[in-house]
Amino acid sequence: MDGITRVPNTSHARLCLLTVVSARKDAGSSPTRIVGRSLARQLLDAGDRVRVLAEPEQVDGWPDGVEVVEGSITRPLEHAGVFTGVDGVFLAGAIPATVRDALEIAKGAGVRRIVVLSSHGPEYEETYSPETWFWLAIERAVERSGMGWTHIRPSAVMGAMIEGTYPATGSDWPDTISGERIVREAFLDGGHYPFIHEDDLAAVAVAALRTDDHVGAVVEAVGLPINTRSRVTSIAEAIGRDISAVEVAPEESRATWRRRGWPDSGIDVTLYALQEYGARLTELTRWTLDQRPTVRESTGLPMRGFDDWASENAHLFR
Repeated sequence: MDGITRVPNTSHARLCLLTVVSARKDAGSSPTRIVGRSLARQLLDAGDRVRVLAEPEQVDGWPDGVEVVEGSITRPLEHAGVFTGVDGVFLAGAIPATVRDALEIAKGAGVRRIVVLSSHGPEYEETYSPETWFWLAIERAVERSGMGWTHIRPSAVMGAMIEGTYPATGSDWPDTISGERIVREAFLDGGHYPFIHEDDLAAVAVAALRTDDHVGAVVEAVGLPINTRSRVTSIAEAIGRDISAVEVAPEESRATWRRRGWPDSGIDVTLYALQEYGARLTELTRWTLDQRPTVRESTGLPMRGFDDWASENAHLFR
């Protein structure tokens, strides 16, 4: 396993593998770095050992005690040894073209469980032809792998704005707030978006990796829709300074996000969701509340709110 930073560990604790990729803005965008680091801390605190397969830009900043292998889950044949001795895999950042290779290696190495950091894409992809699938292709491959599996389909992650992954809303705020004390965004008052704190999402993954409660299940790790202006207010209160909030036309937000490298497909989804959650707030809030198991039922802890996240990350906006 060339590239592993070896950490002495003589215990017989369970070994979990986390896969982490660099920030992407394409169809496979997910905040693997922020969620992965939180997950690593929580697994270590629970007494497990943690190994990480991380792309070059993501090899630094892990908690003490984590073994780090430089590589990519998108090229699993190059890193087959990383699965040796692993009990469970948190599969994040995989791609349809090579996910079967990864799963075959994992099964051959004796891995018992795969927990997928998925998306809400599969429920829409089902209406399209299989050759166009992304998330659904990964989920189906895992289901057919012969290993125990859990798919976690989360809301947008609060920390995604820092990692530079989906959604586009808020992605320029660290720059505009720290530089100008201003936010310019479409649907400032009417727009809503569902978010989950990265620590809560990681805690759901801990439960899926360490218990049998979610084997063979799709877990909706969802948070309530949050109004755009209220997110700005939370950050303003966290940094102790006023922030000007200016509503702009959707096409102005589109132009801003394009300049930041977002593809039109991601922008379209973001603008659609802001409008849809605003227009159907009661209905979609009820859908969120009706999901079982809830995040609290999975983790045993109350969910963290956006105020909590803003306070924890206030330094990024000062």
